[in-house]
Amino acid sequence: MAKVIIFGTRDLAELAHYYLSTDSEHEVVAFTVHSKFMESPIFKNLPVVPFDNINDDYSPSEYNLFAPMIGTKMNQLRADIYNEGKSKGYKFISYVSSKATVFDNEIGENCFILEDNTIQPFTRIGNNVILWSGNHIGHHGEIKDHVFFTSHVVMSGHCIIESYSFFGVNSTIRDGCHVSKGTLLAMGASLTKQTTEEWGVYLGNPAKKLEGKNSLDVF
Repeated sequence: MAKVIIFGTRDLAELAHYYLSTDSEHEVVAFTVHSKFMESPIFKNLPVVPFDNINDDYSPSEYNLFAPMIGTKMNQLRADIYNEGKSKGYKFISYVSSKATVFDNEIGENCFILEDNTIQPFTRIGNNVILWSGNHIGHHGEIKDHVFFTSHVVMSGHCIIESYSFFGVNSTIRDGCHVSKGTLLAMGASLTKQTTEEWGVYLGNPAKKLEGKNSLDVF
């Protein structure tokens, strides 16, 4: 069990508080945001503390962090908070729902894995990854750091997902694909080619690259 401080005071922080409180052994003791974004000193009947000087009252030797943020700027904002927390000396917990199907998968820090995900054997998941509800993560694959799967995404076997990628609802990745850094696969898109281009935006079935657009310009 860890004493956990959740980053944020919006919907995902509220959801994280609910999941950790009802489906984990961890104890949520506070929330944190940067001081310029503080709206109230209390959230969910717990203190909200400035992230800028969080070390003053919550030592990294006694408390862990959890930052379940959305995928804005292709997960770079969440990556910045994760890296800032690490630079302050904190460890991050991960949450894996008791209603997810997992085996002995290697799962990194600050992962938020919700109900009804199936993660097949021999697949590794890096740090700061969000798997919203109902995804299929195929065997012998790898999801690297700072990736976001929304809901009902199918990743077939032997796929490699590079960092900062984002997958829309009901998107599909065929077996053996190498999804390059910063790829955005749109809602309902079906990726059938073996390799994407870095920071590319892919739409349709079969998915085709949206020319002239960088994923950072879209999301």
